This record gives sequence, structure tokens and C-alpha cells, in this order.
Amino acid sequence: MGRLIAWCAALFLTLGALPGIAQAEDGYDLWLRYRPLPADAQARDRARATAVIFDADQHDVQVLAAVDEIERALDGMLGAKAPTYGQAVQAGGIVLGTSGEPRIKALNLPLGPLGTEGYVIRSTVMDGKPVTVVAANSGVGVLYGSFALIQHLQRGLGLEGLDIASAPKLKLRLLNHWDNLDRTVERGYAGQSIWDWWKLPDFKDPRYTDYARANASIGINGTVLNNVNAKADSLTAPYIAKAAALADVFRPYGIKVYLSARWSSPIEIGGLKTADPLDPQVAAWWKAKADEIYKAIPDFGGFLVKANSEGQPGPQDYKRNHAEGANMLAAAVRPHGGIIMWRAFVYQHENPEDRAKQAYDDFKPLDGQFADNVIVQVKNGAIDFQPREPFHPLFGAMPKTPLMMEFQITKEYLGMATHLVYLGPLYEEVLQADTFGHGKGSTVAKVIEGDLDKYKLTGMAGVANIGVDRDWSGSTFNQANWFVFGRMAWDPQASAKQVAGEWSELTFGPNPAVRPKVVDIMMTSRDAVVNYMTPLGLAHLMATSHHYGPGLWVKDLARPEWNPVYYHKADATGIGYDRTKTGSNAVAQYAPMLARQFGDVKTTPEQDLLWFHHVGWDYRMKSGKTLWEELAGKYSLGVREVADMHSAWSALAPYIDQDRFAKTNAFLSIQQREAQWWRDASLAYWSSVSGRQLPAGEAPPAKPLADYEAVSWPYEPGR
Repeated sequence: MGRLIAWCAALFLTLGALPGIAQAEDGYDLWLRYRPLPADAQARDRARATAVIFDADQHDVQVLAAVDEIERALDGMLGAKAPTYGQAVQAGGIVLGTSGEPRIKALNLPLGPLGTEGYVIRSTVMDGKPVTVVAANSGVGVLYGSFALIQHLQRGLGLEGLDIASAPKLKLRLLNHWDNLDRTVERGYAGQSIWDWWKLPDFKDPRYTDYARANASIGINGTVLNNVNAKADSLTAPYIAKAAALADVFRPYGIKVYLSARWSSPIEIGGLKTADPLDPQVAAWWKAKADEIYKAIPDFGGFLVKANSEGQPGPQDYKRNHAEGANMLAAAVRPHGGIIMWRAFVYQHENPEDRAKQAYDDFKPLDGQFADNVIVQVKNGAIDFQPREPFHPLFGAMPKTPLMMEFQITKEYLGMATHLVYLGPLYEEVLQADTFGHGKGSTVAKVIEGDLDKYKLTGMAGVANIGVDRDWSGSTFNQANWFVFGRMAWDPQASAKQVAGEWSELTFGPNPAVRPKVVDIMMTSRDAVVNYMTPLGLAHLMATSHHYGPGLWVKDLARPEWNPVYYHKADATGIGYDRTKTGSNAVAQYAPMLARQFGDVKTTPEQDLLWFHHVGWDYRMKSGKTLWEELAGKYSLGVREVADMHSAWSALAPYIDQDRFAKTNAFLSIQQREAQWWRDASLAYWSSVSGRQLPAGEAPPAKPLADYEAVSWPYEPGR
């Protein structure tokens, strides 16, 4: 019987190692799957992975984490544990080390320009023996290099002739968790918060370590634990102890902990009567609070602040500006090396100005007034994480102030968890947009990298899509958005398509029958959602509050900018928001060349047309069609694109494990149905407002407009 069991186990491993044979998976392992490689690849790579060699006397926790990860990966992919050696070099060994070690120094590797987090991976000879070296200037660089080596192996690329060097272009690469203390997650669609505050600090869920591993594998080096709509309780002693417990778990993986700070905390938990940033008592309270946090978490990163936006308190409550508020906090964390990330997502009900202009109006006059340990965190667009919107005009407009990109990884406005939308093309579109801030070629990526204005602080933040769902993000393809965020935070010049291919190979295996089809689905998905939701520059048409499904007709909410009609301004004559000189003149916030381009309906890119212009229904598009015909056609195109995505996924059934295939297939069925819903509801409404019949060849909506207007979602997730 024992022999039979052993034979069956060997057969299972052999079959699992064959390309095209799918095994059951639940998505928990993300892109860190470490499944057996094909037999020929195992035979090839074992000779170059005979041992893991490192300086055990260093006791560097990040190097030790790298050793552990490589051991885990080799055991899974090659089916054999590689022994570890503290000093002795073995032929075919993988040598991990930092630049201060004599044997690494002797190799004369180009580590100098790579900073503290960069790494070199090289096939070389050490003590007369062939080895693979992973070297860096610090332990965390060794860790990042080790993950890069593992991923190279996962993708079937082997360990021969390696000569790889990489370093991050941004210093701060952070996830922002909009997680609440009751474990609900604002705009979260993957279950409860993974932070079990009730059980912390005593019980540290093993999942926290896997979270840290996943982030380190893509270069993320910080996490903001709590919602930007913060509770002051997060800064009390019990919650500081809980955050410290998480920091202890994350430290071996190079991840710092940050907290969102509620501006009114000195009043709510400090017993003060004011939160005025120029009041000495307030400044003293924050300094004492910072000292308390750093005593518990010596490498605490600093604070993220949302102030004077959507009802949150802030320095403007005391007739102070954002710089005065940020600088007071900056002084509190400065002695400890901390930073302040001050969000530029601000708009006020009392301000009658175009919402798209308000952040620029608040922050542009303050350029150069922020302390040098403050970075202003700016959303990718001027409204709010729409399927498509032009880049935020603050990028390129604040040469004296470091700006940090804020993307959303969770899909608040893009179908939540059940619509397959790969955000890589959205990120790339924004990052490669030319601000003309220093003339042609002044891309958003170059702005945030600090190349143009020599910022000392640089960074990118992503609003996380993580929860307690077994697959972490609510679906397999939502994991890709976490992955591509990390890749583009490391290198804002990265190609969305290339990253999609890497993710596909790590997630589904390096099968040539799978990668091109998965990449095609992913690269189609973003334009598809734009087409069936917000084509031609339309924005914020979602049902209000929860932002799920169409709500183009909503017009009765108290704040005008919460109503979709505020953004599309459709009537019998046309559609779109006039942001030219004849309207809000938001175009003037861009560099003069762009202001001229966006200010002319004929030179505005058609993908942004209705963002900047109110255009007549009969306006002739470049295709020769009227605007009404083009708009209707875009909605229908989006529906067809989702149908094509679904068909392409169905063809992959023989190559994908049953569980992940079935869940994705079910979600694509939902998306296909809801894309049709979006198309039909939108065309029914636009037809009603414009008084026009549908263009020839367009099928009528399945239901009357009143039926679509009556749809409600009283128990939607993520609110």
C-alpha cells in the first residue's frame, strides 16, 4: 500500500508538471504559486540551484526572508529542497549577499547607482565555482532581487546567463487601505478587512506574512493601515500597539507601516478645544503623539491626511491653508525621519466652482510652501477614479512641491469585483501623458519620478483591493491590478502589456497556449468598460453613493457635484461639460499648449471630447458619423468587446484549473449582462433627453427608461 501511495503521489506531481494540465487552485497563492516546472526544466535548473548560500553571521532579517522564500520556491518548482550554507560556496549555488561582504565586493558588481533597494542578479564564478549571485546594497535589495530571480524561474526562463540589474524609480510605493476599525472596507469588494483589530496585537494571523510576501515580491514598501476617512481611535494606545504588531510582521519584508490621521484628533482624544495648526498646544499634542507612536514602531513611516474634503475636518476650518496644516504635522514626525502625505483630493459643497478645478485652485498657490518632508498625494484625474479622465492638471504645475500619484486598485467605478477590468492600460495612459510642464516630453511619469524638478521625495499610492476573500481581491483578474500597481510603482515607465504577460505566466503558468489569449483579454478590458459605461469623455454616470450600475438620470441629491447630471449636462441641444473659456475654463489649468488643444473642439482627443466640451448631437466626428451615432455605437461596441472576452476565456477551459476558470467565467457572464444593462439604460436616457430616435441599426433597449431608473441596490458592498 505504501508503494501505491508513493506511486500515486509521484504520478500527481508528474502530471501537475506537464503544461496544459490544470490543477485545482483557489487563488490564495496569487502570483507566488511555485508549482512544479516541467520535467525538462526541473532537470535543467536543479544543476544551477544546488544550494542557497548567505552570510549567516549578518542576522539581516530581510536576507533571512529572502533565503526562506528561495527555499520555498525551489522546493515547489524543482521538487527538491536546496540545502543552505552560511559560508561555503557550492557549485551551482545561489549566493545572496550585500555590498559590504568581501566576496560580493570582490565581484565589482555595479551596485553603486542602485541605491538601497536595487539589486543585481548575475551568473558568475566564485571561488572557481559557477554560481548565481543576488547582490544589493542592503538586505531589502537582496529580498527584491530574490523575488525577481524566483519569478524568472517561474516563467520558465531558467538560470543560465543571467545579468539583470534593477532599482526602483520611486521611493514611496504604498498601498492605501480604506479599512475601518469595524473591519468594513470602504470601496472594498473582497470581504472584510484583513486586519483583525479585535484579535491584535496578541494573535498575528499567518495571512499577514503572506500579505507582506506578496507586496515585497512586487516592490511595495509601505502600507497605510486605516481609512483616509479616519477615526481618531486609530491613534490611541491600544491601536498603536495593534499597528506595532503588524509592523513587526512586515519589517522582514521591507514594508513600513503608516497611519491615516484624523485632523480633529487633538479634540476627540486629546482633550483640546481646537485643532488649529498654528496653536502651540495643538502642535505639542501632535509631537507627543508622534513620539508615542515611534516608541512603539521605531520605523513608522508617517501620516496620510485627508483634510477639508467630503466633510472631513482640516486646517481650513481655522482659516489656515493646507501647507500650514501639513507643515505642523511634518514638524512632529521630522525628528524621527517621518513624512506627511497630504491628499489633494479636495472639493467643498460651498464652492460653486467646477469640481474638476477645486484641487488645483487650492494647491497651486501653495507651491513651494510645504516642508521638505511633505509630499502632496494627487489622484490620477481631477474628479475621482473614473474609467477614463484626463490627467490631473496639478501634475506639471507644482515644480517646487513633490507630488505623489494616487491610483485606485479597487474598482469603485468599474464594476466592483465582478467586472474584468485590467487597470494597467489606465495607469500607463496617465503616466505617459505629456504635461508639457517643462516642454514636450514632460510626462506625468517623469514628474512623479522627480526627474524634471529634482524632488527628493517621490512616490505612488494605490487604494488597495484586498480583503479576507480566499483569493484576496475578489477575483483572479483583480489580483492583476494589485500586481501591475506594484510593477508601475517600481518603474512608472513599465509597459502594461508586458506586465500583463508576466502576470499571466506567474498566475496560470508559462503556457504559450494561455499567455497571448489572457493578455488580449486584459488589454481589451479597459477600453471595453469605458465604451459601455462612459464613452467619449463622459464621467461619473454611475448610480450614486455605491457607484454600481448606471445612474445618468440622478439629479435630486443635496450636493450638486454628487449628481450625474452635473457631469454630463445633456439636454435637447447636446451633451458634455463645457470646460473651455465659454464654460468653467478648467482647460486653463493645463500648460498653454494643452489648454489650446483641449480648448478647441476640433483638436481635443475624441476620447476626452465630452469632458471638455458641450457638443451638439449632430456634431460630425472624425468617423463621419454624428456624435449621437458615434456615442450609441461606442456603447454597443463595449457590449461586443465583453462578449469577445467571454468567448476567449471559454476557449481556455482546458488549460485553467476548474475553480479559477469557473469563477472567472461566472463573473464574465455577469459582466456581459451588465454591459448590456449599461448600454440599454444609457441609450434609453440619452434618447429621452435629446428627443431623438436611436441611430439606424441600433437595437432598442430591452426595457423602458422608467424600469432602469427604478433599479436600486440597498445592500451593495463597499459603501
